[in-house]
Amino acid sequence: MYDLTPTAKLEAGESVIASFHPDRGAYWKDYIVLAALAMALGMGALFFAGNPHIWTGAVGGIAAVAVRAFYVASDELQVRWDLTNHRLMGPGERIARLDDITGLRTFGSAVQIVTSTGDKHLLKFQADKPKVIAQIRAVMGQRG
Repeated sequence: MYDLTPTAKLEAGESVIASFHPDRGAYWKDYIVLAALAMALGMGALFFAGNPHIWTGAVGGIAAVAVRAFYVASDELQVRWDLTNHRLMGPGERIARLDDITGLRTFGSAVQIVTSTGDKHLLKFQADKPKVIAQIRAVMGQRG
């Protein structure tokens, strides 16, 4: 089973400063954009294949994305990341130590965390990405 929240135990002297949860509006906005792209690709593929019923590509594209969006929404919207004074702890045992983080950037509606070992983590569907990055950087600055 997939853990949706951090399962790692807090270390001695460690405390949770902030928790980051997905935003329902950002989730649906991303899937609307994805549906529009899938519709265009489906119609384009049928057009170039010479199919006279290119409208069916739009139906297929939106149907495929809609099924996935509704199917995974209950899980995706329950994911939680915790920022502590030592680490960023994600679902299950996903952990990025603050002193190992080398990059913070936006990636669509997500905040991407890059570590010195090359690990990449996504805090998906964030409503205010600059605020999330600022909070993480502020805690990183307190450590260094």
